[in-house]
Amino acid sequence: MISMEFFLCFVVSTIICQLQALALEIRPGPELESLSQELLKSARQPEFFDWMIGIRRRIHEYPELGFEEYKTSELIRDELDSLGISYKWPVAKTGVVGYIGSGQKPVFALRADMDALPLQELVEWKHKSKVDMKMHACGHDSNVAMLLGAAKLLQSRKDLLKKGTVKLVFQPGEEGHCGAYHMLQDNVLDDINAILSIHVLPQVPTGAIASSPGPILAGVGLFKAMIKGKGAHASSPHLGKDPIVAACSSVIALQQIVSRETDPLQAMLVTVGSIEGGRAGNVIPESVTFTGTYRSLSGEGLSYLQKRIKEIIEMQAAVHQCSATVDFMEEKHLPNPVMVNDEALYEHVKKVGKTLVGENNVHPLPITMGGEDFSFFAQKTAAAIYVIGIKNETLKSDQPLHSPYFFIDEEALPIGAALNAAVAISYLDTHVAATN
Repeated sequence: MISMEFFLCFVVSTIICQLQALALEIRPGPELESLSQELLKSARQPEFFDWMIGIRRRIHEYPELGFEEYKTSELIRDELDSLGISYKWPVAKTGVVGYIGSGQKPVFALRADMDALPLQELVEWKHKSKVDMKMHACGHDSNVAMLLGAAKLLQSRKDLLKKGTVKLVFQPGEEGHCGAYHMLQDNVLDDINAILSIHVLPQVPTGAIASSPGPILAGVGLFKAMIKGKGAHASSPHLGKDPIVAACSSVIALQQIVSRETDPLQAMLVTVGSIEGGRAGNVIPESVTFTGTYRSLSGEGLSYLQKRIKEIIEMQAAVHQCSATVDFMEEKHLPNPVMVNDEALYEHVKKVGKTLVGENNVHPLPITMGGEDFSFFAQKTAAAIYVIGIKNETLKSDQPLHSPYFFIDEEALPIGAALNAAVAISYLDTHVAATN
């Protein structure tokens, strides 16, 4: 009897999986292509395009750092009001979540981050940042403009959304503040079945999109170490306990975790990026502080690195008769998890992308050791991140993210808006089919 029950469960599970797979075969090619091209054509209409450009430039001129996005949030709410789109605010202090559709499941979410960086813009143009030491050098102004563009496209076609709900997630604090984690603490996002995030990227040419299935971005942790010794004059080192020597030994030893303790085929890294100690060349200081980051493409790797970083720093300090404390900033919800693209959702967006920009403009995206707090969403539900190309050497929009010379090709905005909208509409269709 037990064997028969097991066999029946296996058969039923297999049938369900096959039905879901069939349901995820999204709209027939011509129908989906017609939808995608119609959305793109609408987003490229001069009035619509100028509206998106205006939003992006207004946000760019007045950048705001994580959890300080008050003007940006107000602009978003004003635009949603003008479109007749309901929303919840505040979510995670400055975040906004809009919603279009029936209010029922299935629920598909679209996410844009909206914070800037503490950076002085060095690009000379009419809409340069008007705030000293603040700049949208990661393109979040563009991400917001594309999501508002998608909102406008979806609201004008809300009759296509009677089968479910699209949530518009405007997220604060992506740059080192784990804003995604904080947004997920609000029950407004408890019901999402899947979520897509699109982000501009200057390594991909304008007109193209890119991503890859599975792990795509590293899990990222930070650490701050303080080594305490005993100060003394440089002429009498025997009377002190030198924390500089202990810190230098620690930094060198940390590099051996990856080079000598981990499988070379498993991506991990440890980098020390700052060190501070002492004020005079002839005085041994009381203490030295250094900070760094550790990254891995697996949760197990992150745990191992954290354990060994702590052990090595404490032991190296002890060797030099000093003491050490290591802070992993866990109160800030670090480390960020590994960003893993859900394979089914990745394929869904890829198929939509091909109908939108053509097969030759849908590129694979190499795995990098950069991080994204969107990974907190990926822990909760099916999630995928895609990049929208903005590389145009004529416009000099080929500078890396987080550069003071970062610039974008605004021709990418209609593509991002249309991709968001087309994926959302087709996802609701297929998810309803899978449920039925």
